[in-house]
Amino acid sequence: MPSLGAWLALGCLRLCLGVTLQPQLASVTFATNNPTLSTVALEKPLCMFDSTEALNGTYEIYLYVLLDSASSRNASVQDGANTPLSSTFQQTAGGRTGPYKAAVFELTPCSDLPSLDAVGDVARASEILNAYLIRVGDNAACLSDPNFQGLCNPPLSAATEYRFKYVLVNMSSGSVQDQTLWSDPIRTNRITPYLAIDTWPGRRSGGMIVITSILGSLPFFLLLGFAGAIVLSLVDMGGSDGEITHDSQITQEAAPKSLGTLEPSYAAVNRGLQLDRAEVYGGKLPD
Repeated sequence: MPSLGAWLALGCLRLCLGVTLQPQLASVTFATNNPTLSTVALEKPLCMFDSTEALNGTYEIYLYVLLDSASSRNASVQDGANTPLSSTFQQTAGGRTGPYKAAVFELTPCSDLPSLDAVGDVARASEILNAYLIRVGDNAACLSDPNFQGLCNPPLSAATEYRFKYVLVNMSSGSVQDQTLWSDPIRTNRITPYLAIDTWPGRRSGGMIVITSILGSLPFFLLLGFAGAIVLSLVDMGGSDGEITHDSQITQEAAPKSLGTLEPSYAAVNRGLQLDRAEVYGGKLPD
């Protein structure tokens, strides 16, 4: 049977292992846009609390959220009886007056974790992401739904720094078994207002200035081309009228000539052809 010193050393080892770790942002491999304006994706504390020995019994992990402040690093998530806090988002004004419990999930043994090799399988992608990641702020309806039952994990505030902590809870005793440190401050994204976009040309590159100049002068060239097309169409209409008048004059001057004129003409050729045809037809007439 291990001595009291051995038990204390083992307990210190497990406790020190837990408190020297912090919640971390999810890898960009699984969450490319993280954090967002209202959510933060974190890696679950997998193989963290049960790395020294298997935990017997039922355990759950609580995730607490707190706005960053001077005292947030030392904020407690348990009462004097070692019972984890059950403060909600509403009770703490969104983490401003103290940490609130944002999520609860079961402690999954390392041996039961799905293989990351199957993350490319579309059918299993959601299952794998849920096993490895936890998303804070993904429930937009729990605050406005009066019939909502359960733990509320509402959207976070934009451009705000938060800290996060994982707590291992023994469900048999209802007490805190182990916990991590508070995470480093993680800031959500902020909306970039239109007026904050710098439009001063001095901060633009040479290529941007050239492109802007071309686009600015494009309407002038289009208008110039349109005016040129109109002028050309008017010139073409005038030329067409002159040609019609010239043709009519030629027609009027072309008077028929006398049959005695020996000047070759298309009419003579035509008459010759008609004569030949008449001779042929005449040879075919019945006697």
